Amino acid sequence: MRIGLAADNGTWHKNRLLAALRASGVEPVLFSLADVAVVTGGGEPLRVPGFPDALPDGVLMRTIAGGTFEATTMRLGVLHALVAAGVTVWNAPSAIERSVDKAATSLLIDRAGLPTPATWVFSKREAAAALVAAEARPGAPLVLKPLFGSQGEGLALIERPEDLPDEEAVARVYYLQRYVPRRDGLWRDYRVFVCDGRAIAGMIREGDGWITNVHRGGRPLPWAMPRAAAELAEAAAAAVGVDYSGVDLVEDGEGGFSVLEVNSMPAWSGLQTVCETDIAAAVVRGFLAAARGASRPRLVVA
Repeated sequence: MRIGLAADNGTWHKNRLLAALRASGVEPVLFSLADVAVVTGGGEPLRVPGFPDALPDGVLMRTIAGGTFEATTMRLGVLHALVAAGVTVWNAPSAIERSVDKAATSLLIDRAGLPTPATWVFSKREAAAALVAAEARPGAPLVLKPLFGSQGEGLALIERPEDLPDEEAVARVYYLQRYVPRRDGLWRDYRVFVCDGRAIAGMIREGDGWITNVHRGGRPLPWAMPRAAAELAEAAAAAVGVDYSGVDLVEDGEGGFSVLEVNSMPAWSGLQTVCETDIAAAVVRGFLAAARGASRPRLVVA
């Protein structure tokens, strides 16, 4: 099979996926979406590096090259064009768009009837300030998150309307979520890795502060994942439509769990240190099974 691996950064993850693909008998082409071109007027207009004679059978997404809004839009358009041509893309661009946009994720999780902390999204500071005045107070904050963001970057606790930044500082979108403290006072939440519809690994994330992301100093700890947590993570991944994902959960204070986020390009280096499952191998198995079961993409016609 003709397989591409789109990985612009993250050497550890890229190497794990490369090794897993090769162990499965596939020699992938490593490329960046930033190097894909559209050339009309002769044959297939989508030109993917490393595939001069035909489109790939499948593309495994690890990262999308960073850039301007226009560049990101083009790269997502490339993925949509690959899917339209019959190429298996994990994760699919529609799933990436839903999960990158936290408002869309929250909407889909709520529509699916899954538990999630109360969430509000506004474009105007006045509306956000009125919400904060009604719902927050010292000791009971809301969490302000960037609409597009990951690894705990840009988070803030909001207790008073005056704590809100200006509209320009949040790209004119206020995504606010109720902060759910633990009764025992620990800063702890959970990450579940879901692949091909099944929760295959999980961990506790514990921090010295309220932001527990491993990238920000959180500690990965082994976790005997309850079946209820696994099923909730699987349902959340299905609601967003991701093929593989990292689903973040928090305890709801009543013996259950709530969904915080669904990540379509999750890191798992911390998780891999505390679980026995070979996560890269699991992702590759699911991806190759999907690619083998799909109809072949159209060939380039000169």
